[in-house]
Amino acid sequence: MRIYLGAFGDPGHAFPMIALGTALVQRGHTVSMDTWVKWREPVEAAGMIFTRAPEYQVFPTPEKPLKPYAAAVRAAREIQPFVADFAPDVAVADILTPGPALAAELEGVPLATLVPHVHPFVPPGHPVYSIGARRPRTRAGAWFWSQANERMVVPSLERGRSEYNETRRRLGLGPLPWVHTALSRELTMVGTLPQLEYPRRWDRWARVVGPLQWEPPGERVEPPPGRGPVVLVAPSTSQDPQHALLRAALEGLADAPVRVIATYNGREPESPIDVPANAVLVPWLSYAKTMPLCDVVVLHGGHGTLVRALSAGCTVVVCPVAGDMNENASRVDWAGVGKRIPLRWLGGRSLRLAVQGALRPAVRARAAALARWAAEHDGAETACLELETWASRRITAGV
Repeated sequence: MRIYLGAFGDPGHAFPMIALGTALVQRGHTVSMDTWVKWREPVEAAGMIFTRAPEYQVFPTPEKPLKPYAAAVRAAREIQPFVADFAPDVAVADILTPGPALAAELEGVPLATLVPHVHPFVPPGHPVYSIGARRPRTRAGAWFWSQANERMVVPSLERGRSEYNETRRRLGLGPLPWVHTALSRELTMVGTLPQLEYPRRWDRWARVVGPLQWEPPGERVEPPPGRGPVVLVAPSTSQDPQHALLRAALEGLADAPVRVIATYNGREPESPIDVPANAVLVPWLSYAKTMPLCDVVVLHGGHGTLVRALSAGCTVVVCPVAGDMNENASRVDWAGVGKRIPLRWLGGRSLRLAVQGALRPAVRARAAALARWAAEHDGAETACLELETWASRRITAGV
C-alpha cells in the first residue's frame, strides 16, 4: 500500500510515528511521513519519503490572536497538494496533528489515528484526564468523578467539537457528530501498555497496540563500578529547565547503596551540578541500550520514556511537571510498577525514599511481568497488522 503518516515534531509524537513508518517500510509498503524538518534524516534513513510539515505559530498571543485551529486550516491547505500527488491508500495522523488529518480527508483518503500515550477518553466514573487522580475505589468516588466530568469536561469537549467543526466548514468538510474529534471512528491505535489502561468496554474502532518505540542514535552508558541496584535519572527534554529532578536525585542518592547513571539530555545546566562518587553524569545516552542495565528509572513521566523503562523491566519513580505526565504517574501508581512524587514534595530525601519503595520485591515483580508482555508484543508490528487488516477490510467491502 501507499501510506501517508503525519505527526508534529515533538519527540513524544514524532518518535512513535517514525517507529510505525519504519515497520511499514520493512513490510513492503511505500510510506511518506509529514513532520518537522529536524527529523528528515532518520525518516529518510528508514526508507520513507519525507514531507516537511509547516512550522509556525499555533497558539494565540495578545500580539497575534488566532481563531481556533487557524494553524490547522493553513497546514491542511499547504499539505493537500502533496497528499494529492502521493495518492495514498490510507493515512495515519497523530492525535494532536490535525493538519495532515484534514488534508487527507480533503483528498478522500481513509484516515486512522495514532495515540502515542494512554487513551484520553476516560470511562464513566473515572478521574478527569491528566489531573493525576487515581481510579476511585468506591461507588461514592465513581459518582464524584462522574459529576466532575459532566460539569467540567463535557462542556469543554462540546466546545472543542464546535470549534473543530467550524474549522472543517472553512475547509469544505462536513461536521462530525462526536466529541474527541481527533480520534478516527474507523481505526484508532493506542500506543501504550495495556497494563496502564483502566478497565473499560473498548469501542470497536479502538485498539491498544502497545508502545511504538524509536530513538535517535546514542551510546550505551555503563554504571559506576561496584555492586548494588542501578538507578537511571532520565529527565524530560522539554520541562524542568533548572534540572530540579536531576539535582534532587544526585543529592538524595549520593550515599545510598545504589549506582546512578544520570543525563541532562542535551540541556547544559546553567550552574554546576555536584556528581557524587556513586554516579556518572552524561549529556546524552541511548535509553534502548542503557535501560536494560538498570533497575529503577527516575523520570518526569513523559509517556515515551515511561513505557521504554517499563518494557526494559525497570520500576519507575515519576515526578510529573506538565501535560499528561500527571496522568502517567497516576497509572504507574495504580498499576503498582513504581512510585510517584508530587513536584511540591520533590527533594533529596523524598526521592531516596521513593527509589527504596520502587526497589521492593513486589513492585519489581509486577514490572518484570509487564516487561515479559512487552517482549512478546511489538507495538509497531501490531499497529501494522491492525492497519493492514483495516485497509483490507475496506477494499473487500468496496469502500
